[in-house]
Amino acid sequence: EVAARRRVPAPSLEPGSRVPRDTRICPPSSVLPSDRKWGFITVGYRGSCTMGREGQADAKFRRVPRILVCGRISLAKEVFGETLNESRDPDRAPERYTSRFYLKFKHLERAFDMLSECGFHMVACNSSVTASFVNQYTDDKIWSSYTEYVFYRKYRGFF
Repeated sequence: EVAARRRVPAPSLEPGSRVPRDTRICPPSSVLPSDRKWGFITVGYRGSCTMGREGQADAKFRRVPRILVCGRISLAKEVFGETLNESRDPDRAPERYTSRFYLKFKHLERAFDMLSECGFHMVACNSSVTASFVNQYTDDKIWSSYTEYVFYRKYRGFF
């Protein structure tokens, strides 16, 4: 088993950033043990946008502030490695579940690529949007959204 594991290179820094770039790719399924971890990982994010009166095209979008990760801790660590921020739930056992981790980067595509490289497939997604007025004297609204994507990796013991 130990000989079948691939050495993972140390992460390098993202250009112009202090966030490590995790360049590893999950090892191919042919070198993994048959009891490879299976399960769900949910990736979510909140977004917001401020809009003026109806019909005006002056919407101001904000960037994605944080990508949240929910699921079994051992799966999240396998997929996201050093780019996973565990500071909000540091002392949980690997087989427990958490909804308190987030990623150190802010690009959804990168998270999706990492999940795909580790054998996960998107099985569901959900989004909600709400609007609230900025104050009672204007028609300006703040639109808030929450979107989550559910990924699953199959159990390979029976197939």
